[in-house]
Amino acid sequence: MTTNGTSMSTIAETTTGPVQGRIKDAVLLFAGIPYAAPPVGDLRFKAAQPHASWSQVRSAQKFGSAAPQVPSGGLTDNVPVNWNEDCLTLNICTPALDSNRRPVMVWIHGGGYRTGQGGIPWYNGARFAINGDLVVVSINYRLGALGFTDLSGFGAEFAVSGVNGILDQINALKWVRDNIDRFGGDPDRVTIAGESAGGFSVATLLGSPLAEGLFYQAIPQSGAAHHTLTAAAGRTVAKHFIEAMKAEDISALQAASVDQILAAQQQVDTLIQGNFGVINALGVAVAPFYPVVGNDVLPRSPLEAIDAGAGADIAVLTGTNFDETTLWGYGSVDAARLRKTAAEFGAGDALLDAFRQERPNASANDLMIAMTTDHSFRIPAIRLAEARAKHGAQTWMYLFCWESRALEGKLKATHSLEIPFAFDNLHQPGVDFFLGEGDVPQPVAAVMHKAWIDFIRDGDPGWPEYQPGLRMTMCFNDESKVVEDPQSISRSAWEGIR
Repeated sequence: MTTNGTSMSTIAETTTGPVQGRIKDAVLLFAGIPYAAPPVGDLRFKAAQPHASWSQVRSAQKFGSAAPQVPSGGLTDNVPVNWNEDCLTLNICTPALDSNRRPVMVWIHGGGYRTGQGGIPWYNGARFAINGDLVVVSINYRLGALGFTDLSGFGAEFAVSGVNGILDQINALKWVRDNIDRFGGDPDRVTIAGESAGGFSVATLLGSPLAEGLFYQAIPQSGAAHHTLTAAAGRTVAKHFIEAMKAEDISALQAASVDQILAAQQQVDTLIQGNFGVINALGVAVAPFYPVVGNDVLPRSPLEAIDAGAGADIAVLTGTNFDETTLWGYGSVDAARLRKTAAEFGAGDALLDAFRQERPNASANDLMIAMTTDHSFRIPAIRLAEARAKHGAQTWMYLFCWESRALEGKLKATHSLEIPFAFDNLHQPGVDFFLGEGDVPQPVAAVMHKAWIDFIRDGDPGWPEYQPGLRMTMCFNDESKVVEDPQSISRSAWEGIR
């Protein structure tokens, strides 16, 4: 095969056997390569095992199945996907199969640890490969109850069942370490990146001793190190799941259909997420079926580990979007509901007063968006940066501020909107809906995409590092600029609040 008049091989050797990719978007794409054995049958709920080798050339021209999931019905996740328990695959986008040892970005998809997959157009790495001469890898990993139910009470074989999804990511990174040089990449220059639950995953990997040495830089987008469950919370979630499954032993769980497991997962989601007080009492700051602390993968919470110095040698580029939670919305909001939400966050009128001072013309709904965006995304990112600063770790901060024109401007700088800007994928299917009518903001994408390339290639996105005090932050917008300590009044008001 040829591209741009140059012969290009589409067959690569891996440690388990040869694979054949294809030319797509003027670069090479290898899709659906297994990095571990299918976690099915007796392997369900267990740590992933090595995949069997093959001798004949295996087709890697089609994306693998997503992990089992139920679409949430949101704007970014409202259609059924092709899923299968045999889901532990990865995809590689590379300029060429040569010995150039290019920097590598490994992308971890988001979706609340419930939904998503690596092979979607927004994550197409062709622009990184062409504009930055980079190799891009995207992965699938186990989700929901299949990836994050702590069944360690059933024996040592299930000791890491509450964090198998994270261990899958670690196994994918090991595969990259052992194979990426055969795809033109450098195993010693791997940057892990992800958004939302993918960002949570990146920060969690920073705090995992089993991930040490597998990457040298990290980009958690709209996700930090707060989003894990305590061991006690993990056991409680598992108890509710087993009850929903009406299972008496592990064999019943392993023999159940995936549809039964997904139905039970939804029951537990409804039970626990429907009562914020129960969540707080359990120490569950997020939701059931998130990574569980207290095992070899996560001996302690990622933030505690990072605060103690874990990952201090890893350069980090992190940040959030200005209006993250408009993607979900809150319906009718009044002053009483604002106070109730602030109380659930462990805050009071002082926090609300800070937001009102900072945004004097904001409606109650605007204040709710600002407060929930801070609670789930911006403040955790800042605390991640501050924990790292104690150890002299290099951290850069950004704030994505470009406002969508879709839905009469209601989305603003919403959750996940930055992804096609960072990937330079504004032309991909579905992006136009989130941008809304008007000129394509290609200049914003060009600036952001270049910053990601510069960080992945050279370890510096092009603005001053984030340090407590100045808190220099790049704000991406029609006119991108560095701002000192943006939204400082509300940031200060969160001090002392969990």
